[in-house]
Amino acid sequence: MSGNEDAGYLLQSLKGYLLALKESGVDGLPHGSSPSCRGTAEEQVDESLEVIRADLGECLRCDLGRNRTTLVFGIGNPRARIVFVGEAPGRDEDLQGEPFVGEAGQILTRMIARMGLTRQDVYICNVLKCRPPQNRNPHTDEIEKCSPFMLRQVKAIGPDVIVALGTFATQTLLKTREPISKLRGHFHDYHGIPLMPTFHPSFLLRNRGDSKVYWTVWEDMVQVLRLLKMPVPDVKRQNAKT
Repeated sequence: MSGNEDAGYLLQSLKGYLLALKESGVDGLPHGSSPSCRGTAEEQVDESLEVIRADLGECLRCDLGRNRTTLVFGIGNPRARIVFVGEAPGRDEDLQGEPFVGEAGQILTRMIARMGLTRQDVYICNVLKCRPPQNRNPHTDEIEKCSPFMLRQVKAIGPDVIVALGTFATQTLLKTREPISKLRGHFHDYHGIPLMPTFHPSFLLRNRGDSKVYWTVWEDMVQVLRLLKMPVPDVKRQNAKT
């Protein structure tokens, strides 16, 4: 790599780091290089999931908190190599307080199992922590209030790869309006972490008779496994059903 390429890469990395701090709630870095200043920045980035959950508390930062049954934070391995990020809790998730436990969640669980993993091996969360009424699309102010906590979760876990489930999660994380059909199948950068967009499990649920949709998602997961240098299970097409 040439000197110019080194400088360009460092500049891009610095921009990504500063953006991550800003979205995590840090408005700026103090002048100087005292140990206390460096410690403050590290604590902000390297905080635990327990600290983030405590900071959320009984969140009423937007109107969704007033109508929820349960705040749905996230579940799984706090040091997972893979983090799955969805849109928002649904009815079952709102009642049980755990992400992806309804019909779509069962499909996600089976997909994870076919990757040779369990839900305890990965981490699963949503952009929003409270269910929107009638599962409507999240509003801009709700995203602005909630997505920084999702970013803090990702930073606390430090995964090797993120899988964004569906249009909303993908567009929110990548700050784009491109359709999921164009974004999936390729890795994108999310604060220095490779991100693979793929179709939401509910899309598979609505298209159970279309095996092509399943194999499209599986191809995305194969890319994730290869990136992590993990074994790719030999899944037979005639046996693979959602």
